[in-house]
Amino acid sequence: MDFNLTEDQLAFREAARAFAEKAMAPHAATWDEEHIFPVDVMREAGEMGFMGMYTPEALGGMGLSRLDTSVIVEELAAACPSTAAFITIHNMATWMIASFGSDALKHEFVPRLASGEWLASYCLTEPGAGSDAANLRTKAVRDGDNYVINGSKMFISGAGSTDILVLMARTGDADSGSKGISTFVIPADADGISYGKNEEKMGWHSQPTRMISLENVRVPASYRVGEEGDGFAIAMKGLDGGRLNIATCSLGGAQAALLRARNYMHEREQFGKPLAAFQALQFKLADMATNLVAARQMVRLGAFKLDSGDPEATLHCAMAKRFATDACFDVANEALQLHGGYGYIREYPLERYLRDLRVHQILEGTNEIMRLIVARRLLDDGVAEAIQ
Repeated sequence: MDFNLTEDQLAFREAARAFAEKAMAPHAATWDEEHIFPVDVMREAGEMGFMGMYTPEALGGMGLSRLDTSVIVEELAAACPSTAAFITIHNMATWMIASFGSDALKHEFVPRLASGEWLASYCLTEPGAGSDAANLRTKAVRDGDNYVINGSKMFISGAGSTDILVLMARTGDADSGSKGISTFVIPADADGISYGKNEEKMGWHSQPTRMISLENVRVPASYRVGEEGDGFAIAMKGLDGGRLNIATCSLGGAQAALLRARNYMHEREQFGKPLAAFQALQFKLADMATNLVAARQMVRLGAFKLDSGDPEATLHCAMAKRFATDACFDVANEALQLHGGYGYIREYPLERYLRDLRVHQILEGTNEIMRLIVARRLLDDGVAEAIQ
């Protein structure tokens, strides 16, 4: 196996790093402090191709692999994990339409999403259906050439500030489980849609998170993505890549935190010596770097599995998401600790990285659910080859 990045991937990394350092890093603290959703910067990201990274070129995207995408996202997240995370959620929603929508639906929505002209929210979670997503209750009833949708979604990233909702609703009976769910594209300003307050979150302040209420929202049947009953499978396929995306955002935040800790250890003196001279702190830094590199390799392996259509891609994406988001949060936490009291104040970015990375252990499937996915697959007969 060749672990080196290709020339194209190195070029993607440099372009993403330059964009992040110029357009994101100088403003990230202000976005966080003032709860600013930087739409203009995301439009610029669209001009770079970053709003449709793995959307096909024929529909206005870059047509990149998931591994290529991970290389780019890590650089964006090193500047601002919160904004980078929304960009990945938008990419996931765009890819779902591009992959499973009708030709007419693809051409109506995807080019404008891939360019960043329109922004998309992914709407699965409900007040009573978080980890148990197959238990969702939002209902879509066929009425001639339309569906009428009633229900609510919660913890929706970008809600109230995006243009398109990619929303999962039940088209089957109440007890139909995952087989009775369908996916729809809904204009965010459709009649009957209302938005709750922007949630006061621990982190991710540069993107709004709101509840969405739908009351007799009429959607053309042509706006259904895929066939009736395919929605849950489509949502889960989107989440395989989404989990790698969020894990990659953790990599970027942890990388930035690690480098700041290393630099601080050279600058800060205690007891007449720089922190870098203390062996205990050297060991701490070494462990942080080791865990970060291990997490990065797991994420890139998951991306390789997804790109190659490996039948065990879901397993590897779940393992990568669990390990990387846990390990990278620990790296950020240790980096804050190495800064002492300075790490705890907002003049330094460590506390922001820590707050932003914490939610990655919860969303796109909690890490407990990731363990459940892995354990169930491992307990199946004949699965030993999946982890060899």
